[in-house]
Amino acid sequence: MSQFTKTPLTRIRRIAENANYDRDTVHAILDTAWVCQISFSVDGQAHCIPTAHWRIGNTLYIHGSNGSRLLRALAEGASACVNVTHMDGLVLARSGFNHSMNYRSAMIYGQFRKVSSGTEKIAVLDAFMDKIDPSRREQVRVPDKNELAATTVLALTIEQAVAKQRSGPPVDDAADIGIDVWAGVWWRTHT
Repeated sequence: MSQFTKTPLTRIRRIAENANYDRDTVHAILDTAWVCQISFSVDGQAHCIPTAHWRIGNTLYIHGSNGSRLLRALAEGASACVNVTHMDGLVLARSGFNHSMNYRSAMIYGQFRKVSSGTEKIAVLDAFMDKIDPSRREQVRVPDKNELAATTVLALTIEQAVAKQRSGPPVDDAADIGIDVWAGVWWRTHT
């Protein structure tokens, strides 16, 4: 199936025309990002933690220390919301109200499972190294048994997902077109 099914969690209500349920679109947003933000709740307290991620097929992976609150909660079955956002430019209009951003984002809902098999864990971590740099894995030392034992790897099958995107110039109100101020898409680079 090339489209994710729209669910109550993934239905976009605000500017619904920017929603996209295409699997390839969601996968591309995930694959071109290094960091995702994962929201979850522990004892009624909401948390949102950034972490590295990677994808194999229709499964999203994360990893970290066995002592991580995030990984412990997710391994125990906490529901999660995963977000990845690429900011592609500030959209500056002639009215402050009509300013926006060009962006690509993906939102995934579900529950992670712990990768328990040693063989699967090593293969998944190899895939992470390949995302970083396909030749890097051949150049570095492989994790030893203590490092593998200290690392938790979690997997989330992507079943409930949606992308939301905006691109293009500002949409100025007709009455604002004559205002003498620059309008367009701007991107500031960090120095």
